[in-house]
Amino acid sequence: MLVLSRKKGESIWLGDEIEITISEIKGDQVRIAINAPKNITILRGELIKEVSESNTEAVKIDGFIDFLKNEKK
Repeated sequence: MLVLSRKKGESIWLGDEIEITISEIKGDQVRIAINAPKNITILRGELIKEVSESNTEAVKIDGFIDFLKNEKK
């Protein structure tokens, strides 16, 4: 993992197409601006975790429903 220090207004680049700029710093909160092509999906980390957990639960439920369907046959 690469760890960088940046000040307000400074940026980093990911490849040639994605620029991340520090737009504001207030206390322990940092606002970032991301400039990327429209085909790049940008999600907050907590959303990825939430979706992953929901998908895991859905698979468990789907498997249980299939089990019940097979039991009735």
